Amino acid sequence: MRLRHLLRVVSAFVIGVAGTLLVANPAQAAPAFQLPFPCGQTWQGNSSNSSAHVSWEIDFNRGSTATADLGDTVLAAAAGTVEVSAHQGETNGYGNLIVINHGGGYYTYYAHLDKRAVVAGESVLRGQAIGAVGNTSRSGNNISPHLHYEVRYPDRSQSHIIKAVFNASTFSYPNASVSSANCGTSYDPAEVCGSGFEVIDSAKLGSAGTTNLLWKGSTSQNCVVTLKMASVGTATATSAFLEPQGSTRSTDSGNFSYYAGPVIRSSPDCVRWGGSAGGSTYTSAFEHCG
Repeated sequence: MRLRHLLRVVSAFVIGVAGTLLVANPAQAAPAFQLPFPCGQTWQGNSSNSSAHVSWEIDFNRGSTATADLGDTVLAAAAGTVEVSAHQGETNGYGNLIVINHGGGYYTYYAHLDKRAVVAGESVLRGQAIGAVGNTSRSGNNISPHLHYEVRYPDRSQSHIIKAVFNASTFSYPNASVSSANCGTSYDPAEVCGSGFEVIDSAKLGSAGTTNLLWKGSTSQNCVVTLKMASVGTATATSAFLEPQGSTRSTDSGNFSYYAGPVIRSSPDCVRWGGSAGGSTYTSAFEHCG
């Protein structure tokens, strides 16, 4: 029995050319991963020139200039629980990092984010906004905005980065252009709110959708949009609201096919925000102050 167990473990790994232990054939089926960007967007992935190349990690860009992608929305590649949401620049150079535990030993990494929209312990849906593309790293490490993406199995060891799969197709290493089929919703909350807005917070509404808080620093405005992920295309009760502290609440509610909002307010101080879809409701405390 001990030998049989050992053979099962060893069969999942191969030894790399530098002696690094690499995962070959994971023993458990992976989640149905999608590209970590909104539905229909096309991104250029690069592994060979990755900023911290180890094995199968990918750096993603889509803009025509070095800073064009700054603030673009990043989505969860699959459903799971946020295990890490922290700035880890001085520790490992990842800057603002989110790690999602998808169960079964599968983890996804989203690094160098400009904004983090979820917290450790939070449950997220596939396609939920979790942050915005950035260039955060360790002090003195000047990098251009991009998303550094990894999948790890069967644990979080850096030597266990495995090939990424999007929409059931393995990424064509080392470089490829990929269009997103991460289409739980057809809309990017940043595009709904308008130019200059970045996702800074997000909460799931059961399996019915997500409500999202965005910020535009140049105008000191917040925006809330609730995106449906169930009964999409059919008008059902959906709402979004935003309440700057000390002021009245603004709400957009009704029977909507795709989303409620955008609700945009100038908000120099704390805000309360939230929304509803499919009978689930989220209401924040007053937060994101200053």
